Amino acid sequence: MNYHSAIDFLFNSLPMYQRLGKAAYKDNLDNTLRLDEYFASPHRDFASIHVAGTNGKGSVSHMLASVLQEAGYRTGLYTSPHLLDFRERIKVSGVSIPEKAVGDFVEIHRSIIEKLSPSFFEMTVAMAFDHFKQQSVDVAVVETGMGGRLDSTNILRPVLSIITNISLDHTEFLGKEKASIAREKGGIIKEGVPLVIGRNESPATEILEEMARKHNSKVIVAGRQREALFTSLDREGRMHLRVRNTGTESGAADTENWICDLSGMYQVENMLTALSSLEELQTLGWPISREHINRGLAKVIQNTGLLGRWQSLGHNPRSICDTAHNADGIAAVIRQLEQIPRKKLHMVWGMVSDKDLDKILPLLPSDAIYYFTPSTVPRSMDAEELCRRASGFGLKGKAWSGVREAYGEAVKAAGPDDMIFTGGSTFVVADLLEMKK
Repeated sequence: MNYHSAIDFLFNSLPMYQRLGKAAYKDNLDNTLRLDEYFASPHRDFASIHVAGTNGKGSVSHMLASVLQEAGYRTGLYTSPHLLDFRERIKVSGVSIPEKAVGDFVEIHRSIIEKLSPSFFEMTVAMAFDHFKQQSVDVAVVETGMGGRLDSTNILRPVLSIITNISLDHTEFLGKEKASIAREKGGIIKEGVPLVIGRNESPATEILEEMARKHNSKVIVAGRQREALFTSLDREGRMHLRVRNTGTESGAADTENWICDLSGMYQVENMLTALSSLEELQTLGWPISREHINRGLAKVIQNTGLLGRWQSLGHNPRSICDTAHNADGIAAVIRQLEQIPRKKLHMVWGMVSDKDLDKILPLLPSDAIYYFTPSTVPRSMDAEELCRRASGFGLKGKAWSGVREAYGEAVKAAGPDDMIFTGGSTFVVADLLEMKK
């Protein structure tokens, strides 16, 4: 089976949360365990690092993978969703799974797929773990989907668990309060496996610490170990970060300077989480040097191909896109937008239909011109409805038929000293990047 036939089969035969929403969600690990048995538990053949959290887990996963590659490890990386190509989800040392491998996988294992009818996510996790085994990876950095306890990736027995932060998202599945979401994300904690918590925030930290104690797991809270003193961006858009080390175990200097090629200011928290995670790996005996960390953080995009995180698309007018899609992530992006000098701000904006508009729309700048748009996924919110709801919060703009039209109108209207921002949904960003390929 060729690649395109395989992808058509997967997309059209298996329920996919990104497209269908709640109808694709499965609240148990039954299919995952059956697939794991069928494939002879490939995840047991490589070390793993398991990363959960509401925001930042993708960025932290890519940072860790980049550093591990620089340290000489053959590194698997599993993330979701993809933006341009399904193969972005499964990489080995920065190289996407080959098209032939995807086609062969579906052709060889089609009978079990049709028998179990797993979700799209369940199937891609199985494909990733099988590919990592076939490629003899040393270590795989594996990002959860939306949750933790019932996530298909949660069959792993990792060397390190990471929970970046807890905020409100996917509340129809994970609970409507941070405490319940923390318990779901904390479901990845394993007996005796160290846990790194990124953000130090009540009540989530206390809940995760208590869960870790019950599993005899050491807890490292990055927000207690490290503090960002100063950040700036250089001409190449790289972030320079000065960090004070307050509670580390490795004898690190009181202050250290780091450079990262991810320029979103929200990456500061993710960098601190990654640094604490790497320090714990060193404590566990992994030979990772400061130079490996320096090179890995400075080359995250080059080493892993990460897309859609405060990504620059052009200048005069300046054009930026970002995949932030919940209140916590969008608030961080808006804070950075408001710091950038510009005459007018043009916002190409779309959302999926299950987001809480009453929490998100008040965060958006009222002085911007809005170009409301649907994306190409069925879950996308109708642009006319989004425009109507946004007007109730003082946001002015028009609805357009799609990202191509909306972005084109923004480009026409923007002057050289203006700024265009595209976001609100991962899928709006995906449509834009596909358009600009």
